[in-house]
Amino acid sequence: MTPGNLCRHVRLVQLTVPTGKRETILEILDERRIDYVVTDETSSRKYTAVVYFPLPDAAVEPVLDEIQDAGIDEDAYTVVVDAETVVSRQFQALRDEYEDGDVGSDRISRQELQAEADDLTPSFPVYVIMTVISAVVATAGLLLDSPAVVVGSMVIAPLIGPALGASVGTVIDDEELFVESVTYQILGVVVAIGAAAIFAVLVRSLNIVPPDLVLSNVGEISERLAPDLLSLAIALGAGIAGVVSIATGTSVALVGVMIAAALIPPAGVAGIALAWGQPTSAIGATVLVLVNLLSVNLAGLLTLWYAGYRPENLFSLGETEERVRKRIAGLALIVLVFAVFLGGITYASYESGTFEQDARDEVESVLAQDQYEDYQLLEFRVVMDDDYPFRNPERVIVTIGGPPGESAPELADILNDRISRHADRPVTVEIRYIEVVER
Repeated sequence: MTPGNLCRHVRLVQLTVPTGKRETILEILDERRIDYVVTDETSSRKYTAVVYFPLPDAAVEPVLDEIQDAGIDEDAYTVVVDAETVVSRQFQALRDEYEDGDVGSDRISRQELQAEADDLTPSFPVYVIMTVISAVVATAGLLLDSPAVVVGSMVIAPLIGPALGASVGTVIDDEELFVESVTYQILGVVVAIGAAAIFAVLVRSLNIVPPDLVLSNVGEISERLAPDLLSLAIALGAGIAGVVSIATGTSVALVGVMIAAALIPPAGVAGIALAWGQPTSAIGATVLVLVNLLSVNLAGLLTLWYAGYRPENLFSLGETEERVRKRIAGLALIVLVFAVFLGGITYASYESGTFEQDARDEVESVLAQDQYEDYQLLEFRVVMDDDYPFRNPERVIVTIGGPPGESAPELADILNDRISRHADRPVTVEIRYIEVVER
């Protein structure tokens, strides 16, 4: 047995043959040089036989389409299952014919894709329950500032099915799947934010967390109150990875965690901000949820179309292409609007960082002068305001060490003037003096 004769990435097709269609089906398989086994069927008068034949992944869709075009309707049973290995010289030739190493040849068939998208979406009650549990666990992890708990909430989130189902439904012209997936996504966002808010209110009212907890002081929360453009990369990457994983028949579990990472934690932060009575603070997190959700859908739609998925009925191809273009344009436009918003947050963060660096340079420059050689900078800190998501410097705290019994009253005025010239708005400059004794 040579390595070339042993083939993987195989599907085994089991096809029931309706009465009068046996010769037609076998002729198609013979023309394509496909090995098959036929067994007589005696359990039903509608079917005369069952045909079993192995196919490489890339051949499943065109072969099934040709069989269906020959008059085999959807009432006939067609089962496609994984096959670990096929040992056949003829099968290797068939694989060489259909596989050319690109994305299209590695993908599963349209029929399998549709089934996979359906399977990834749980029933409505299960979806709601798992979303609530995921949001509650995420909220607890966020309030505890525990990355491990937040990651755990992503694992149980049932979001990958609806997030990818809308794209699948669009490209294969399955409007029922599209509508169901969009409905699930909208409902999931609302349920996640609502569950997080209710749980956070309960936690706060019972004093499980300190009543004076400042959200901006919690690392897992603050980073999602003012998201930046890097969030788009996460969402787009999750969407592309999700579609590639489902389209190639590989595991989608880890990709589901990535998609949940883009949606569940920011939804939890939005709920926490609402529970703390800070609706403006929830704006950034809510925008992050929406832009991530739309980006996942946009990336999924583009990737599926690029991979070559098209509707089963070729007569509806033009209509589907038009629908895909409109939805891509609509999603891209909305994502662009949100990207501008995130860009504004990113620019505000950049300005704040620039101000902090410039202010620190000014302090170090002043203290480097000969008359202040006995003084040293012990700590420099910029305190931001709480006007999320566009935060600005509010206070600058400069801690200076100097010799005991000596002071430089003019130093505070000089530092205040030098620091304030770099601020776009009034900033309070607080100078703290600490006596340093060197032994």
